[in-house]
Parts: sequence; structure tokens; C-alpha cells
Amino acid sequence: MNGQGFAGFPHDCVAFLEELKQHNDRAWFERNRERYQNSVLQPARAFVAALGLRLYEIAPAIQADATASIFRIQRDLRFSKDKSPYKTNLSLWLWEGSRPRLECSGFYCELEPPELLLAAGIYRFPRPLLAQYRASVVHALQGPELIRVVARVRSRRRYQFGGQHFKQTPRGYSSEHPNAKWLLHDGLFAAHRAAVPPELFGPELVEYCFARFRDMLPLHTWLRGMVQRAG
Repeated sequence: MNGQGFAGFPHDCVAFLEELKQHNDRAWFERNRERYQNSVLQPARAFVAALGLRLYEIAPAIQADATASIFRIQRDLRFSKDKSPYKTNLSLWLWEGSRPRLECSGFYCELEPPELLLAAGIYRFPRPLLAQYRASVVHALQGPELIRVVARVRSRRRYQFGGQHFKQTPRGYSSEHPNAKWLLHDGLFAAHRAAVPPELFGPELVEYCFARFRDMLPLHTWLRGMVQRAG
């Protein structure tokens, strides 16, 4: 990872994404492809490298890859009723672990003007990890630790917790368990959503994101341990 060279996103990055919402078609995108390369993709690669170096201090196995960390802007239309060809956000993912990247806990950035979303955790557990997660939630040691982790993260900023999917406690588990509400999740992550900060346009963005990811680190650490136990 080479973190040198990140000077912030240009204002045209925000303008490009805002205009893409209004002109979400291939003809417009092709006319503006050079803008996408220069104002969105190139600074995103520099940002991934710089943020990866900073996160290395608290997550030494962090994987920050200029290709794999940046989600494709093209949408998968195969099973979607919405045939808009492009996403209207810039999404980045830095993760820890040896499993496929989306099966690992990690740190997520999503720029969709007028907001910037930062999150840490796992968006959705694949089936083997879901079983391990549920076992951890009700475990005599790991379950109470999760509750302490959630309280610690919540005490630092106005973080929200997401990933709840089910309406009923899964079969084989008691709805009376003190951690029963966490059994309704098929993913678990903490998130911070705010208006696009002025730091976006300068190198200070790295510290802005790092400070919030450091707050969310206890949840990432708990989830990483859960993934490791799953093998």
C-alpha cells in the first residue's frame, strides 16, 4: 500500500455523482467517462491506499486494494426491475481476513451526495457464518462481550447498528434469551451517516474516517474473532 499522494476528492467528484442521478444512462456516462476517471476513480485509489496505511495501525491485517476495494459503478441488472445502468455512489471496502472479502469484517465508505456513510462490520453473513454468529450471540462469554461492545461503540458517537432482518427468533433459540434481539440479524454493522464534510476535499478525510472507524473498532474486532472461530 502506498498512501502517498491523496490530496482529497475534487469538488467535481460530488458534481459528477449528482449529475449521474439525473442522467443515469450509458450515453451520458460515456461522454463523461474521463471525468469519472479523473474526479472519482483516481482519487479513490489514492484514498484507499492512504486510509489503508492509517488503518494498519489498528487493524494490522487490513486489505486495501486499489482494485478490489473499490466497488464497480456498473449495476448488476440481471435480477433487478430497476434497469438504471450505474450506481450513483462511490463505495469502498477495506477488510481483514482470509475469507472472500464480503465474508470478512471490514470498513466501508460510501459517498452518495449529499451524504457520506461510514460503517464497520459485516453486511450479510453467508450461511456458515450465520450459524457461527448465532452461536456466539448466546455463548456464555462471547454473548455478553457483544453487549459490552455495542454499548462501547454507542457511547462514542451517534452510531446506528444495522443488519436486522428476521422478525422471529430462529428455530432452536429462545426468544427469552437476553440477547434474543441480536438473533434477528443476518448481518451486523455499526454506521455513521452525515452530510458530506468539508474534509472530503482535502487530505484530512483520512483522519476524519479513521477517527470514526477507530470508534467502531470493538465491533470489528468481535466480528473478526467470530469469523476466525468459524474457520
